[in-house]
Amino acid sequence: MSQKRDYYEVLGVNRKASDSDLKKAFRSKAREFHPDKNPDDPEAEARFKEVQEAYAILSNPDERRKYDMFGHDRPGGSPWGAGGFQGVNISIDDIFGGGFDSIFSSLFGGGSRQRSSRGADLLVRQTISFEDAFTGIDDELEIDVLNRCSSCDGSGSQTPDGVRVCPTCDGRGRLTRVERIGPFQQQVTQDCRACRGGGRIVQNPCKSCSGEGRAEQSKKVKFSVPAGIDSGTRLRLSGHGESPRNQNGKPGNLYIEIEVEEHDWFERDGSDLLMALPVSYVDLVLGAKIEIPHIDGSPLKVNIKAGSKPGETITILNRGLPFPRGGRGRGAVMVLLKLAMPEKLSRSAKKQLQELRDDLGSGVSVTGDIIDEARDRRRS
Repeated sequence: MSQKRDYYEVLGVNRKASDSDLKKAFRSKAREFHPDKNPDDPEAEARFKEVQEAYAILSNPDERRKYDMFGHDRPGGSPWGAGGFQGVNISIDDIFGGGFDSIFSSLFGGGSRQRSSRGADLLVRQTISFEDAFTGIDDELEIDVLNRCSSCDGSGSQTPDGVRVCPTCDGRGRLTRVERIGPFQQQVTQDCRACRGGGRIVQNPCKSCSGEGRAEQSKKVKFSVPAGIDSGTRLRLSGHGESPRNQNGKPGNLYIEIEVEEHDWFERDGSDLLMALPVSYVDLVLGAKIEIPHIDGSPLKVNIKAGSKPGETITILNRGLPFPRGGRGRGAVMVLLKLAMPEKLSRSAKKQLQELRDDLGSGVSVTGDIIDEARDRRRS
């Protein structure tokens, strides 16, 4: 018995779903489990391939009819053969950037036109200070990237007439062949080996790029870091990745992963800031008002009530980090009161403390209050 999940269940639709419903469900699921949104998550990658396979079957009228009749054990088995469905390289831009129709070509062998490939995406990491994460910043970095060769304008040839259409694929860059698997026929489309998918043969290679049409260049990229950003957030700069291999394609994207440095005394929990404030026993007993410098430039006023205890927390609203992604307002600052013990005491201070202890007493009795308190905790 097949261990695969039902294809309709994978896409979250019923068996009467229309082509439009299938396409909408595929977009939603593909976006949810796309590897770009779930890096280093094998389970999400497996779910993404499962969604691709389900859509590939159900969007094909013949395959859907066979699946509705026989399920996964339909005659002839999987149209992808014994190796199963391996998935296709679909980017987020392909799904949501207007290139959705090209997915059908990836799944079923698709058309005869020369493909318009996209350059590779790039990922760089940028470290910013805690203060910059608080306020936001306009930053700039310098990267080395494969850009269109300036000597040949991306043609790969020293002369304009040094490029000819690939005779093997007639300039399409891809070759399609038909394979028979049991009673089914399958179209398999692959890059043309003669031109490496470019659709062109360079007869007089450019010396600067060796006929590649691309050369590594250094460029500066400006970007904006929003206030309240957290470590691990990736900023996408469209079109700042590598240039494509052929002149008809578009550059890839540049992803900037932000790493925020730690603060000297603040820790963050989302948009909230946490800190431990050392205070004396006198401040806890009598109360105190303490001002400490804050990242926003205005002093942070901590009002300690008389009779406070170590471990209590004081919440100061709307003084934390700004809420990210266009949210309004700011988080809170959580101040944990911590008893500060002096390292050394003068003789006069020791004498005063001794007198204070004599006046106040020892506080609790070992044989009395402490045992009673422990017994009450066990009962509760």
